[in-house]
Amino acid sequence: MKEIQGINAVIAATFDDHGAYDFDSFKNLINHLIKIGTNGITTFGIATEFYKLSEEEKLEMVRILTALTKSSPTYAVASVTDHSTELAVKRAKLYAKMGVDALMLLPPFFLNPSIEQIKAHMKAVLEAVDIPVLVQYAPGETKKIIPAEEMATIEHTYPHAIFKLEPNPPMDYVRQMLQLAPKAKIMIGYAGLYMLDVMAAGGVGTMPGCSFAEIYLAIQQRWRAGDHEGALALHSQLMKYVRIWMSHPEYIINAEKVILKQRSIIKSDYCRAPYWKLDKEDYARIDAFLTEFKDYLS
Repeated sequence: MKEIQGINAVIAATFDDHGAYDFDSFKNLINHLIKIGTNGITTFGIATEFYKLSEEEKLEMVRILTALTKSSPTYAVASVTDHSTELAVKRAKLYAKMGVDALMLLPPFFLNPSIEQIKAHMKAVLEAVDIPVLVQYAPGETKKIIPAEEMATIEHTYPHAIFKLEPNPPMDYVRQMLQLAPKAKIMIGYAGLYMLDVMAAGGVGTMPGCSFAEIYLAIQQRWRAGDHEGALALHSQLMKYVRIWMSHPEYIINAEKVILKQRSIIKSDYCRAPYWKLDKEDYARIDAFLTEFKDYLS
């Protein structure tokens, strides 16, 4: 079993200029992430525009991801995003059977289910599989608060649970979680804005986007080698751009696709509507970013 840790890139959905799914670009993007040494690849995160994908597209994406990562050190993760508990359990079993190394679970939030219903949903999925499950907590996007005590209870009950925490800011929640459940494995999302704080607190990994994963890998390498000053400097350099793009999820999704296209990793930067429209200043900022980090992205 591959260890779920490190830089786990949430992969972009790849479309052609007319909005049809471009599976060739998807394969090229996966192979690129494997080649640069990305620890893991996750599909159907928010950065994958999972809410704009058909069922057929999702299944083919999982088939491709598991096939390409199977013989590599890179682990494959597929997110279960169904709001129905019955469907989430069915999908979790299906993805596990298809060969993913782990699942990610977005708790239901549509029409404001109760905490007890959310807990029952998470427990049902955790009990349906024996592979690792990254329980996602994204209150900024879901508008749903899950107390750290509830997450700690899950950790005590399900040893294969991992926690992807992305409140903004996250550190009070992370510290509370680790105080309640010291053995909890915690990963941070939110484009790695707080990756070094979480690593210092005992977190095991970061889940950023996929268009410049090399920079996150370099930050992680410096930190783990004991060069904390160098890691902080590179992280600060990167966050000048990321903080702007992270002002809205659709903003960074579009910016990352433009970067992927300009790097010739995917053929089109098409985002299915509705999407964030970049302006001239945004494109100039992306050009400046690519110039500033050319040594990492060549």
